[in-house]
Amino acid sequence: MMNILVRLGAGLSLGNGMARATVTLAPGATVDDLLGCLLDQYPTLPINTAVPVIGGESVSRTTSLFDGQEVALLLPIAGG
Repeated sequence: MMNILVRLGAGLSLGNGMARATVTLAPGATVDDLLGCLLDQYPTLPINTAVPVIGGESVSRTTSLFDGQEVALLLPIAGG
């Protein structure tokens, strides 16, 4: 098993107001697996539009994860 640290950006938080969580996933899991696990645990978490970011760069939902990685989930914003 591998542990992934999830950091939730502004506008996202777990039901208890927390902005961080550690999720345990099977080896070979992807960002999509992580999002599915989060939705199972926190069904009201609005992450369908969240942008996954690893190492300061946005990544696709098919990106493989590794033990100890940190994934930030950020909501897209628009300015004007």
